[in-house]
Amino acid sequence: MIAIIDYGMGNLRSVQKAFEYIGQDAKITDRAVDLVDASHIVLPGVGAFKDAMTALNKSGIVDTLKKEIAKGKPFLGICLGMQMLFDKSYEDGEYEGLGLIKGEVVRFDTNLKVPHIGWNELQLKKRTRLFDGVDDMNFYFVHSYHASGCNQEDVETTCIYDYEFVSSVNKDNVWGAQFHPEKSGDTGLKLLANFAKIK
Repeated sequence: MIAIIDYGMGNLRSVQKAFEYIGQDAKITDRAVDLVDASHIVLPGVGAFKDAMTALNKSGIVDTLKKEIAKGKPFLGICLGMQMLFDKSYEDGEYEGLGLIKGEVVRFDTNLKVPHIGWNELQLKKRTRLFDGVDDMNFYFVHSYHASGCNQEDVETTCIYDYEFVSSVNKDNVWGAQFHPEKSGDTGLKLLANFAKIK
């Protein structure tokens, strides 16, 4: 079973439907016991970093989440869920993240329209199991902030929006995708299917 963390924010049902479409049992949950029972954990997210971290901390599942990740359970953060993996964010202040991957979250520094919305092509920096058989590297984005200051060995893909930014990360059993695989058609479904196969 894939546990999709419900902390009161995010497009949870669309992520669940995407997993169900590819034949995976996916459960939306705010219970720590379900994280323990799950084979995989997904943290989606839409909205502001501060509100999301406050809600996640209030949920009482952060300690269990970190313990399950430390055991090697596959984990995927999507959009804001990826941003929450890092040490801190500078969205409307300075706020601590989960600290699972080195880096911080900063606003796009560009004269282009922000948020960055629409399809964009990923540049592969290292191929992990998440991108096995994924040939079309175009994915759908909606975000105003992005990761910065990451260790290069943790950067899986980058993308160009005026300048190069980190679009996905991987460290051990933890993956983060700034884009929305659940909104990226067959290519996104392939990526989610790959994640579900990771042991």
